[in-house]
Amino acid sequence: MLPIYGLAVFMEPVYRKIAGCRWFFRGLIWAFIIFAIESCSGWLLKNLTGHCAWNYTGAAYNINGIIRLDYAPLWFATGLLFEKVYEYLEQNKIG
Repeated sequence: MLPIYGLAVFMEPVYRKIAGCRWFFRGLIWAFIIFAIESCSGWLLKNLTGHCAWNYTGAAYNINGIIRLDYAPLWFATGLLFEKVYEYLEQNKIG
C-alpha cells in the first residue's frame, strides 16, 4: 500500500493548477483523481497478484469490487482537507 499512497506526491502539480478554482470544482477533481488512482492500482494488483488489498465486492455501488461510488463525498472532502494540510506545511517550513 505504501507505493500506492506515495502516488500522492503527484497531486502537488494538480493542486498548483487548480488552486484558484472554486472549492466545489476542486473537490470534484480530487474525487475523480482519487477514484482513478484507486481504480488503476486495484486493477493492477488484481491482475498481477490475483488479489487486491481492498475488496468492495458485495458493497453497494461498487465497480468490479475495486471502487465504491458512494465514497465520492469522502474523497471530495479528503482532497479539500489535504489542500489545507499542504498549505499548512508550506507555510510552516523550517529553513
